[in-house]
Amino acid sequence: MRKLANEELGRLSPEEFAQAGKSPCVLVLDNVRSMNNVGSAFRTADAFAVSKIYLCGITATPPHREITKTALGADQTVNWEHAADTLTLVQQLKNEGFVVISIEQAEGSTMLQDFSPNPQQSYAFVFGNEVDGVAQEVVAASNLCLEIPQLGTKHSLNVSVSLGIVVWDYVSKAVALPSN
Repeated sequence: MRKLANEELGRLSPEEFAQAGKSPCVLVLDNVRSMNNVGSAFRTADAFAVSKIYLCGITATPPHREITKTALGADQTVNWEHAADTLTLVQQLKNEGFVVISIEQAEGSTMLQDFSPNPQQSYAFVFGNEVDGVAQEVVAASNLCLEIPQLGTKHSLNVSVSLGIVVWDYVSKAVALPSN
């Protein structure tokens, strides 16, 4: 085996990415404090062609040096919008036909491995604050809660790690992926 050079990866240009089809999902960041986590969300959204990121409440917005440092330019390619209130946005997304899914440990949550997305359905995945998680009123308004199984002594993952796991799981189950 030989590691591929960047030029061999066949990546889209920003202009081609803007015109390319996107996954029928959006990400909602509910009061995420760390700009590094926001930048990481942009980078993951770019990697998996997520339609849009909603940055809610205190979540920082581009342009900002700390976001760009982690996003590596994905803050320029992924569509985003700021929403003052996460709950209001969740109600709007539900009215638009999205299934709203909070990523949270909650009564009656569905374990991620048991989640079977409908490829014809649009999803909004809500990720919460690094300390408090997804706000309770947002959890209550969600259609579903997904929980990432954990086997160790800690009870949470970094929000950017959770986001990567959930988006990869969704894309691997619901989106036609290229193969070598």
